[in-house]
Amino acid sequence: MISVQELSQRAKIAAGILKTVSGQRRADALNRMAGKLLECKDAVFAANAEDIAAAPGLTDAFRKRLQITEKVFKYMLNRLQEAAALPDPVGELLEGRTMPSGLQVKRIAVPIGVIAMIYEARPNVTTDAAAVAIKSGNAVILKGGSESLRTNKVLADAMRAAAVEAGLPEDTVQLIESTDHAVVGELLKQEKFIDLIIPRGGKGLIKAISEGTRIPVLKHYDGICHQYIAPDADANMAASLIVNSKCQRVEVCNALETLLVDTACAERVLPVVAEALRGKGVELRGCAQTQKILQDCLAATEDDWDTEYLSATLSIKIVQNIDEAMAHIAAHGSGHTDGIITSSLALSERFIAGVDSASVLVNASTRLSGGGDYGMGAVVGISTDKLHARGPVGPRELCSYKWVAIGSGQLRD
Repeated sequence: MISVQELSQRAKIAAGILKTVSGQRRADALNRMAGKLLECKDAVFAANAEDIAAAPGLTDAFRKRLQITEKVFKYMLNRLQEAAALPDPVGELLEGRTMPSGLQVKRIAVPIGVIAMIYEARPNVTTDAAAVAIKSGNAVILKGGSESLRTNKVLADAMRAAAVEAGLPEDTVQLIESTDHAVVGELLKQEKFIDLIIPRGGKGLIKAISEGTRIPVLKHYDGICHQYIAPDADANMAASLIVNSKCQRVEVCNALETLLVDTACAERVLPVVAEALRGKGVELRGCAQTQKILQDCLAATEDDWDTEYLSATLSIKIVQNIDEAMAHIAAHGSGHTDGIITSSLALSERFIAGVDSASVLVNASTRLSGGGDYGMGAVVGISTDKLHARGPVGPRELCSYKWVAIGSGQLRD
């Protein structure tokens, strides 16, 4: 098994070649990857079953993240194909001008270089990371959790073979197969070769990586997502949106965790929403005013407002107005995804302007903020940073830029 340093060096060499590869060839590689995965589908499912069997005592949420179902496998193929079909971000003219001196100045998008992905459980991150990295002309080093190693190895081997068939360097995609925790520490030392680290996992993992490296880290902290039901909200639409936001997949970062209900509509809307949530088995925890309306609702504590449950639990707070709703989000939110349900243009515009989150939605499920529903194809996470990328991280977000100036002998005065 090669060392982490040698693997990183290989990635740097591959990244240098990828900068000169056409967008068409990179798109061809992604389509070939989808084809290769389809060919080895049985091997993927067999390896995934072995991973699950070797990890007893899994929580339901963790099992859902680890398991590849038919739906997840189809998603993985679609994301590769959708990324292939996107416009090529590399070389895109971001701005350009001709100066009075005749100097032609332009700013163009370029690959970042080598991306290292450190993640837990979800094998679909393996294919998503490859899709986004290759589309943006980057080499990628994958370090998944030991619980999904068998699955990740089948996926990575298939994608490496497809990359070679398409004429890309074999080391465009590399998987660290060691389960030794020390290899992560070694990876964090490779600032000479790795340009960006993207961790996907719990807050503890992201914090440890950020504090343990000099390499830039694209962070994705908690997904404490809110929906605010405004006074004029339609009760049935609110119930539909809240159930989808919370229940479509409870274990993901853009699932709803706190519901804020305006006092002006609470008695009208809250029972309808609560009944729909109970039908999905969601445990409700509410403030004192919520408990007066929903008598079977458990009491929420102060800790509930700061909790990302990632399970079938929802906290509910009744607020006096939109200002209190926005103040609560500012105090307890994570800058991830927050929404308002209203038919008022004035209220929606006020909410959009006042809520400082990566995604702000109006009359839409929080589950739509993953990137695919924004037309971004595959993504490698949702950044709660403000620099260099914010929100869903797709191919454009894994590009940097360079300035190019073309002259005819101009000198500095």
